[in-house]
Amino acid sequence: MVQDEQKKWDIVIEPRSGLFRLDLEEVWRYRDLLVMYIRRDIVTFYKQTVLGPLWFVIQPLLTTVMFMFVFGGIAGISTDGLPQPLFYMAGLLCWNYFSECLSRCSDTFNANQNVFGKVYFPRLVVPLSIVISCMIKMGIQFGLFVIIYIYYLGNGYSLMVNGYAWLAPLLLLMLAGLGLGFGLLISSLTTKYRDLRFLITFGVQLWMYATPVIYPLSVMRQSHEQYMWLIVANPLTSIIETFKFGFLGVGTFSWFHLGYTLVFTVVVMLWGMMTFNRVQRSFMDVI
Repeated sequence: MVQDEQKKWDIVIEPRSGLFRLDLEEVWRYRDLLVMYIRRDIVTFYKQTVLGPLWFVIQPLLTTVMFMFVFGGIAGISTDGLPQPLFYMAGLLCWNYFSECLSRCSDTFNANQNVFGKVYFPRLVVPLSIVISCMIKMGIQFGLFVIIYIYYLGNGYSLMVNGYAWLAPLLLLMLAGLGLGFGLLISSLTTKYRDLRFLITFGVQLWMYATPVIYPLSVMRQSHEQYMWLIVANPLTSIIETFKFGFLGVGTFSWFHLGYTLVFTVVVMLWGMMTFNRVQRSFMDVI
């Protein structure tokens, strides 16, 4: 009896409690697995490709050129006096990071059901690895943005980085929080409602047009004021406008709107965590 009491177990299995419990301590213990997933996400992206990591910059560059041709050239949409490549690249940096986090996190349970059914590890490791690996890609694309920025500065364009650029880390965290929160929520719902998987890609595309990526907020205020409430209610609007205002000196900045986005992000994160924690207990019986 005394010997049994002195036994020390390496792993203790006990029932979980709390919908908002993240088990971050357990995630930290599995940090090697988290690093492995991050490395896998980056390596497999360009594995067996000719151009390799260059695809990280080719995709946003070609998208920017297409936006310049369609929206800047044919449609003639204003860019608030900014060079079109800089304007579109600034919006795409934020949008691409959010949309990729959302799309990939929303497929967490379906894409990893075979692994989840065979071995235990904190399920949160997978969506966290997606958010971090996408952040690394965004860092590479930000380097392209800086190169274009320096080019226009050298050609005499009046561009101004102001103090609000220091909000960039906060903006990045809010983008990560929104992408992760919505991704956890949708991934949890798709275990039961499979139709959501087919709506994600279409819905994300529509969402972009309700976000000031290809047009400045000033255009909507001048010509489509009746839709301003919809654009302002979009939590991504203040993030992208603040990014442009901080790095390009042009845009609309509001502490109130940024605070609204921060509160919205926290609510979505809590909602996503609650749903994710509830579904992960029994999703193998449903999926």
